[in-house]
Amino acid sequence: MDDGNKILANSKHKIRLLWILFFALLSLGAVCFSIVSGTVHFPLVDIVTVFTGANQDQLAQQIVANVRLPRTLVAMLVGINMGIAGALLQGLLRNPLASPKIIGVNSGAGLGAVIIMTLMPGQIAMIPPAAFLGALLASLLIYAISLREGSSSTISIILAGVALGALFSAFTSALMILHSDDLGITYSWLIGGLTGRGWPYYQLIWPYSLIGILGAVYLSPRINLFLLGEEVGQNLGLSIEFSRILIIITSAILAGSAVSVAGTIGFIGIIAPHAARLLIGNDYRYLVVFSGILGALLLLVADIFARTLFLPLEIPVGIITAALGAPFFLFILYQKQSKTS
Repeated sequence: MDDGNKILANSKHKIRLLWILFFALLSLGAVCFSIVSGTVHFPLVDIVTVFTGANQDQLAQQIVANVRLPRTLVAMLVGINMGIAGALLQGLLRNPLASPKIIGVNSGAGLGAVIIMTLMPGQIAMIPPAAFLGALLASLLIYAISLREGSSSTISIILAGVALGALFSAFTSALMILHSDDLGITYSWLIGGLTGRGWPYYQLIWPYSLIGILGAVYLSPRINLFLLGEEVGQNLGLSIEFSRILIIITSAILAGSAVSVAGTIGFIGIIAPHAARLLIGNDYRYLVVFSGILGALLLLVADIFARTLFLPLEIPVGIITAALGAPFFLFILYQKQSKTS
């Protein structure tokens, strides 16, 4: 019996790794396709020689190396952050409908970032910490409400998130009206987009991404214990309150840094973890990594569509993710209602 269980466990382990490897390769392909896609077309050989240093074409070097490459890397990190943040919140609240966008975490991060953009426009380095604090505040409020109402209550969490999101959005709108000179910049940023995201934005996000990803990987076994129930977790030596705080802080770092550079792009944080869960199950030792990979893939593909769908015009990538995510969210709601009926 033990040998049979070991064989089954090894088989599941290999299948999960194969899924992760497959989608990691797809994400790498999306990175390459993102670099070659755009309004200005370059032959593939010219793009390759830009990276080898053999291409002396200044236009190709400027567009490929200083526009498309950093934008692609930022999109990848934003997608990873949103996918992992969504997975962490879903595990913490034991609710597949939880995501940074749905429960108001993105709105909190957006408020923090807009405060800096309007009141301290020259302090770009302050945007990620401010967005993190806004996301952390929203996460803590959601956590407090879920404890009061019961962490398994989907309706209470969704309603609380909508209410908090509306409150933060109201404050954000008030700031935008009071500082109407910056209205165009902040509005386009709040829709969510990657236009003009060059190397400075990459430098802003990657340290927070690294900390958040390492923290999520470290916390993944603890989230598995959370899913077994708090009593079981305590019996197995899990510090419930300490682990909750760590998960909240880590998700806030990931969501806040993503929002700080790309705006309030929605639904990646709910689609990626849910799709990952359907493919490899609910083991967070794999799910955290897989959610990040799927988040990167989804946002890269969405950004490619945003840039190329209506050439030469570009639409904000937040519109693409909303168009994809809203039906997916309704599908999850329908699926949950079908199981409970």
